[in-house]
Amino acid sequence: MNVRTNNNPAESPLLGMGQLSLVEHALCPLESRVASVNRSAVHLSSHQFTDKTGKRRTSRVRISSPLGLTPTDEFYLWGLLALTCSQPEPSPEFCATPHYCLRQLQVIDQHSKRGGRQYRQFAESLARLAAVNYQNDGFYDPVRREHRRISFGFLSYSLPLDDDSSRAWRIVWNKVFFEMVQAFGGHLWFDLNVYRQLDPASRRLFLLLSKVFRRKQHSPRFDLQELGVQVMGFAPTLARRDLKIKVRRAIARLEEHSIVSEPVIQAAGKGRNATTIIQLTRGAHYKTERRYALPHVESPLSELMKTIGLDLRAIRRCLREYSHTVLQQWIDITLAARERHGESFFRRSAAAYFIDNVQHAAKGTRTPPDWWHDLQRQERQAKSAAGRKTKKQSKCPDEGNAAPSLSNVLYQQFRDLGQSEDLARINAERFAATCEQAASPESQAAILQLLK
Repeated sequence: MNVRTNNNPAESPLLGMGQLSLVEHALCPLESRVASVNRSAVHLSSHQFTDKTGKRRTSRVRISSPLGLTPTDEFYLWGLLALTCSQPEPSPEFCATPHYCLRQLQVIDQHSKRGGRQYRQFAESLARLAAVNYQNDGFYDPVRREHRRISFGFLSYSLPLDDDSSRAWRIVWNKVFFEMVQAFGGHLWFDLNVYRQLDPASRRLFLLLSKVFRRKQHSPRFDLQELGVQVMGFAPTLARRDLKIKVRRAIARLEEHSIVSEPVIQAAGKGRNATTIIQLTRGAHYKTERRYALPHVESPLSELMKTIGLDLRAIRRCLREYSHTVLQQWIDITLAARERHGESFFRRSAAAYFIDNVQHAAKGTRTPPDWWHDLQRQERQAKSAAGRKTKKQSKCPDEGNAAPSLSNVLYQQFRDLGQSEDLARINAERFAATCEQAASPESQAAILQLLK
C-alpha cells in the first residue's frame, strides 16, 4: 500500500496505521467487560506463518496486560501510531496535548471543551497500553526479513501531575516495536473512519483482510475456529454453531462497507475432523489501488505555541527555523512556568520568554532552569510510585495452584473436539489462566471436578 504526502486534507481519509504481524491475531479477548477489570490478565493466541523452507508453522503469542486491555484500546494504538508517523520528522517520541490527539482522531471537534469523559478514557487507555508486554516466537521482522522470537512493550509516557495542565503529554514508543512499525513491509495504512464504524470483531477482521487484499483477490481458506478465536478474539469455549453465527455477523458488517464480497462458508470433514471453512473475496473498497496519502497533519507543537501566545506567522517561522526537540523542551518549560509561577513570572510575556529562550538554546547558550528539572523528577517519581502500586495489586497469591492440572484437562477436552495439538494447548492455557484470575481456589477445584 503506497503512501504519499498530500497537503490537501480534504482529499485523504482519516488514517490508522497497523503493524502487519499484530493484525494476524487478537490482542485481547472480545469480552472487554471482563478484560478491563482483570488484573494480571494474560492473553494467549497464535497465528500461522510460512518459514524460509516453505513449511507452515504456528507461532505462539503471549500478551501480558497488568492493567487489563480492551478492544477499544486498539483504536488509540493504531490512531497514535498514524499521528506519530504522519509528522514531517517521525521519531519514537511524540509530544502533544490530549486535546490535539482526540481532535486529530475525530473523537472530539475543535469546539469541544477540554477535559471530561473522553480525556479520562484516553488517559486510561494509554495507561493500559503502556503496561502491556508482548511476546511472540514467530514474529516477522521486516528489518532483518526473517521470523524471530521477540518481546517488547508498546509505549511509555510522561504526563503532567496536574490533570488541568496545558502542557503536552509525552509518549515514547518502544524502540523495537517502533522499528518494526516503521520498516518497509512492517505496516499498513487503513481508513480509520471505516474502522470506527465497525464493531470490535469486524475491526480485527478488517485489518487482517486489508493486509491480505493488498496483494490477493481472494483470502486464504480460513478455518472457522482459527478465524473466530485467534484473529477475532471470541472465546474458545463457544459452541461451533454460536461461533459460526458471530463470525457470519462480522462478515455481514464488512459486506455493508464493501470490504468483502461473495463470502463462501462451507462445512468440511466429518466426525471429530468436521470443521467450517471460510473464504472471502476482495470488495469494492479495494477495487482500485488505494494510494493512501499522508494528510497534512497540523504539528502538535502549533497548538502549544498558540497557547503560549504566538501568532500563526511566528509559529510557522519557529517550525521552519528550529528543531522540534528544542521547541518541545522550551514549550514545556514556558507552560510549566506559567502554571507554577503565574503570568507575573514573565518580564514581558510568555511568548517573548519562549522566543528568547529558543533563540539562545538553538545557539547552545541557554539550558533549562533547575526548577524545571526538579519538576520532571517529581513527575518521574509519581509515575514510578504508581507503577509499584500496580505491580503490588497484580500479584496473585495462589498463582500456579490450580492452572496446570486444569490446563491439562482442558487440553484433552479441546483435543476431543478435534482441535490440533498446538491450538488445543493454546486454548487450554488461555482458559485456565482466565479461570485462575476470576475464581477462588475452591471454585477452580469444582470446575476441575466437573470437567473430569
